[in-house]
Amino acid sequence: MSLNRPELILVDLDGTMVDTAADLAYATDGMLSKLNLPQQGEIKVRTWVGNGVKTLVARALEGRMNPNPEPELLEQALDIFNILYASVNGQYSQAYAGVTEGLDWVKSQNINLACITNKAEEFTLPLLKAKGLEDYFSFVISGDSLPKKKPDPMPLLHAAKHFNVDPKNSLMIGDSTNDVKAARAAGFQILCVTYGYNHGQDIRLTNPDAIVDSLEYMSDLF
Repeated sequence: MSLNRPELILVDLDGTMVDTAADLAYATDGMLSKLNLPQQGEIKVRTWVGNGVKTLVARALEGRMNPNPEPELLEQALDIFNILYASVNGQYSQAYAGVTEGLDWVKSQNINLACITNKAEEFTLPLLKAKGLEDYFSFVISGDSLPKKKPDPMPLLHAAKHFNVDPKNSLMIGDSTNDVKAARAAGFQILCVTYGYNHGQDIRLTNPDAIVDSLEYMSDLF
């Protein structure tokens, strides 16, 4: 598999650059304990990540992928989760092997680089800083930066406009079906990593343009 050399690369955060499941599981199980509900554990939390915190909390409350919790309970749970997650954000998470090497290569090629995530800004910026990644990105779009988030193409198109780059000359890097759908809708190329969070499904089934086991190898694709 090969890719056309892009003028802009957008990189997802959770599951692509940083393994945040341990932090998320800590906050999720802490929230459930405070509500006198059974803890779910990191393995389950890993399968529920990727659609934003509100969806993660709803799934944890009911222990399933397609939950429908009472609105009042969900709001109460969200408040508890956000407090716990803010206290632990970045503490147990780890940048994946090869991430800094891949980002260093992008920088060396003078390719525009931005972070595009569905994580709220209040958690995104501290996490990037905690993992030593903030200086790579002159532009960050979080899940609450715009009216819509991935899989909607809005964040990707907004970034392309910001850098004055044609979407067809742009590349999205991610780990999930959301990233693939957003890239396709925006007219971007899409590169996926084999690890990360995709609800337990093989990312190859979404037919990205290319796949890598580590971002340090992406330079071989161009």
